[in-house]
Amino acid sequence: MSLKCLVFDCDGVILDSVPTKTRAFARLAEPYGAEARDRFVMFHKTHGGVSRYRKFAWFFQEVLGKEITEEESKEWGRLFSEYSLDEIKRCPLIEGIEDVLNTWKGRLPMCVCSGTPTEELVQVLKLRRLDGFFDCILGSPPAKAEVLANIVRDMKQDPADVLMVGDASTDRDAAEKVGTLFYGCGPELKNDGLFPWGETLTGLNDWIAEHA
Repeated sequence: MSLKCLVFDCDGVILDSVPTKTRAFARLAEPYGAEARDRFVMFHKTHGGVSRYRKFAWFFQEVLGKEITEEESKEWGRLFSEYSLDEIKRCPLIEGIEDVLNTWKGRLPMCVCSGTPTEELVQVLKLRRLDGFFDCILGSPPAKAEVLANIVRDMKQDPADVLMVGDASTDRDAAEKVGTLFYGCGPELKNDGLFPWGETLTGLNDWIAEHA
């Protein structure tokens, strides 16, 4: 194994935007009462990295007892972006990620693999002046594992030479399914013990240097 490509999730890995997204989900469900809101937030938190549209569909089916229509899904997507985008423009970067991006730009190809819709993902990274670091920026749909597989294929890499950096079990599962390496960060994956992990990404630079 010789590390040849870096792939990053966005929320919770590049941007400290997970709380912002949680507030947006809560705001969407607020009109349906506190219990519905709390169920939705809990589902969101336990399914990090899953497309917001799948979460919308779950809420309508499991909480409201009906199938979501295409029009309702689009409207919730529009509202979600409206509720969260302004905060995301200002939220801090995850500690350590800026050093990683500056260190490896031009030395290793770097990509973004996110559950955020691709168009919005590109928009956010451009607004934050981060898009120039990345050779490929892909979001949902499809599901995270397929997005990661598409990146590995498009970058013409052996999965064993690719590192996926994520903060959620969805990221870890995608790496396992595709066959890439995995580096975890943040509280959700703490104590897993099966892969390198840090509360932040301050240790990632050294880990990459040891494996590149």
